[in-house]
Amino acid sequence: MNFCPSVVRERAEVLSNTLVNSEYRHLVAACGPLAASAAPGQFFQLLCPASPGNAPFFRRPMSLYGADPAKRQVEFLYKVTGAGTRGLADLHPGDRLDMMGPLGRGFVLDPAWKSIVAVGRGAGLATLAPLAQAAQALGIAVTAILSARRPDLVVSDALFRSRGATVLTVTDTEGTSGPAHVEGLLRGLIGQGSCDAFFTCGSSRLLRVQQRLAREFNLPGSVAMEQQMACGLGMCFCCVRDFNVGGEIVHKRVCWDGPVFDVLEALP
Repeated sequence: MNFCPSVVRERAEVLSNTLVNSEYRHLVAACGPLAASAAPGQFFQLLCPASPGNAPFFRRPMSLYGADPAKRQVEFLYKVTGAGTRGLADLHPGDRLDMMGPLGRGFVLDPAWKSIVAVGRGAGLATLAPLAQAAQALGIAVTAILSARRPDLVVSDALFRSRGATVLTVTDTEGTSGPAHVEGLLRGLIGQGSCDAFFTCGSSRLLRVQQRLAREFNLPGSVAMEQQMACGLGMCFCCVRDFNVGGEIVHKRVCWDGPVFDVLEALP
């Protein structure tokens, strides 16, 4: 019997690693066919290079920003916040990146849906971005509500638009990113029949809003959970969180059981 692996470890070649704005960088790497087949919502464990004075011990989980099976490429959008991501920022075209994946359970789209809404903030915008291509392939319309501290920190807006999505940006500086305002936008989309399901990542406050609306209007939804991980394979139990399943609190491993979960099961 032939064994077909679902996860691969490889030394991918860095093709580009560029600044997107003052906080985020966009890394593109050439990889094998299995890694390039990663689905929206899945992630990779990256062995970040050691930057001067820092030597990351564990791999860093990084959500998928894009995957192209034809070009055999994967993309990551990341923010430099610690030793690991500082090492990533030092990579140049031609360098090698040790990565393992694709890992986890990703987003699932129902072909019967006509329209979905993606709501993200900060790094969550990177996790949601691959939904645009997947939805376009199924003929599902997308409205993306992208939240950030300032307009210049909004990411993924061009990518969503390039896939035909309607993009609404809300920011702290403009006073539009609060839960009440976002709830008003969501209620408007629901009222006009443009929300068959919610997809979200990156904000507990906005997750609570979507949970309330999902219950009120009986809408399905998915949330990609962000959590510190060590192995990424479910063995170390480092990423265990509580979830509400049918009124009972249960423990689940974000890396193995997720990172995508039913929006109503997540506990913000």
